[in-house]
Order: sequence, then C-alpha cells, then structure tokens
Amino acid sequence: MMRSLWTAASGMKSQQTSMDNIANNLANINTTGFKKERLEFQSLLYQTIQNKTEDTEGNPKPIGAQVGLGVKVAAITTEFEQGKLLDSAGAFDFAIQGEGFFMIQMPDGSTSYTRNGNFIMAVDNNSLTLTTADGYAVLDTNGQPISFPSDTDTSRMIFDNYGNISIKDERGVPQSTGIKIGAAQFNNPSGLHKIGNSYFIETLASGEARIEGQDDALTMSVIKNGYLEGSSVEAVDEMVDMIVTQRAYEMNSKAIQASDEMLQQANNLRS
Repeated sequence: MMRSLWTAASGMKSQQTSMDNIANNLANINTTGFKKERLEFQSLLYQTIQNKTEDTEGNPKPIGAQVGLGVKVAAITTEFEQGKLLDSAGAFDFAIQGEGFFMIQMPDGSTSYTRNGNFIMAVDNNSLTLTTADGYAVLDTNGQPISFPSDTDTSRMIFDNYGNISIKDERGVPQSTGIKIGAAQFNNPSGLHKIGNSYFIETLASGEARIEGQDDALTMSVIKNGYLEGSSVEAVDEMVDMIVTQRAYEMNSKAIQASDEMLQQANNLRS
C-alpha cells in the first residue's frame, strides 16, 4: 500500500514541474526570440513481484510481474522552431531565419548567444557600437564588436539578408564596410545553457560554436533587418497542456487519498 503512496506522490511532483514549465512558456509568449520548452518524462525503477515461473501443470509462464515505482522529469528540452517574423520600426532590429544565433560579448569578455535581435546603436568612447538593449556589444563574424566612427551617419546604413553592412555615399551608392553581423550554429542547440535575459552559453553538450561564413558545411541563415522574431509559444497548445497536466495532478492526488483510505481500513481490522 505504501508503494502506491510514493508512486502517486512522484506523479504529483512531476506534474507540478510540468505546470511550472507551462507557466514559464505562457509568461514568455511575447518575448522576442523565445523558444518553447517541453518536458521529457521517464519511468522510475520497477519492482519485480514475480519472476517467470511455471503454472500448476508445469508449463512456463510467458511473463512475470513487475510494478512501476512512479515517474520523474528526465529533461526540459528547448524546441528551436522558427518563430514568426514581426514587423519592427527599429532601425537596428534583426530577425534570424535559420539555425543561427547572434553572438554577444558579455561584460566578462565571454561570448553568449541569442535569437533576440532587438539591437541599438550606442555611443561609447567617441564611437558607435551595435549593442543589445542591455548594452552588450554585438559581434561580427571575426568575434569583434561591431563599431563605427562617431561621425558615421547611421541613417545611410543598409543591411543585406546575410548581415553585411554597407553605407551609402553622397551619391546614394552603397559602399561596403567589410563588416558582417556574426551568426553561429551548434550541433546540439538544445544543449545550450540558459543564463537568463534570452542569452545562452555553449556547453559540452551543445558543442563548440560553428561560425557561419567560416564553416562551409553550414547553411547560411537569413538576417532580416526591420523585423523581430516572435516567440514560438502557441497559447492554444499551452492551454491544452495545462488542462491535461491539471487532470493528471488531480488523478494522482485521488490515488493518494484512495491509498490512505485503504490503509485506514486495514488498521481498523479486528481479529
């Protein structure tokens, strides 16, 4: 009887984690570049009650008897599906179509990665630097901050669909700056470690960053200026998952109540 109590309790605990994950997805339904997260469940150990034996006539039984001991959350997987492209009025807003991530220089000099292309042109030490809303520099394909002289007319900047930056001269003819917005891909993006504020860092599980334009095996991502990538969360799907999770939680709680009542009846038995 105690087995059923612990088994149902593991179900309630796992469903609570599922509800936490659904709440996080819904909370980020309007977060630029956010990717939906999904739980992976695994069954726990099985207790063998009866091995394969013989019946009363000596014939071998084809199966034994095992009872499962519950469930656990094995992983929370990030689904890197392409989000919808949303029109943006920002002159330095970008959206990635493809598998790439923008490369960002963190305050400690390390590199993080994001799908949030909400950038601004910040003034820093008499120069103009393309940064995130947090003030972190956006990197080019060589891993260097994207900077321009302070007297650069940013209204003349134009961007092609691969992140190459040009500036129109007095005649309106685009002149290449030789600077390209960097994008990186990973063999296993689900292995990236989230550090908050829509930033990821590479891990052993994700593998090292592969820079687009330097790795011929990669398919180049499209970088669209004047757009932002919307969240990949679908409200209807999350609401359905919420109902399923709530019902599973209730059923596990009912199993605990039923087990408790059965134990009470056993305790009340009189010889």
